[in-house]
Amino acid sequence: MNMLPRAQETLYFQNAAGKVFHHPSGFVRLAWGAERITFEVVKAFYEQVLALLLNSGARKILSDHGQRAPLSGATQAWLTENWIPRAMAQARTRHCAIVEGADPLHRLSTQSVVSASPSGFVFQRFSNVEAAEAWLAGVSA
Repeated sequence: MNMLPRAQETLYFQNAAGKVFHHPSGFVRLAWGAERITFEVVKAFYEQVLALLLNSGARKILSDHGQRAPLSGATQAWLTENWIPRAMAQARTRHCAIVEGADPLHRLSTQSVVSASPSGFVFQRFSNVEAAEAWLAGVSA
């Protein structure tokens, strides 16, 4: 996976989970690494995503899964029961474009998060970043 920033993006945060970028067209891009990561590392990563959403006024997310390992059940539950509702309430985030990962088990864990997420949070899945960016550009925040 290409973890290098795109020319127009600004690196906001990085840890073992990956990198968080602010894109000037109004979304936050998550570039996930391939390492197996703990719940605490994922939680710290997503807290920085929420901070960037709040600080930048961005309301949309592009999550580039690449070679990311599947998320644990506890992490999936935290995302759907805690983080996504907070992102919706605090940052008015409603749209997440997902660039699919290579690992079939990862895609199953992604589907679990998508299907268990609060209604009103819209996911769209893509095979490449360009298609994901085009979708995000077409949805109103």
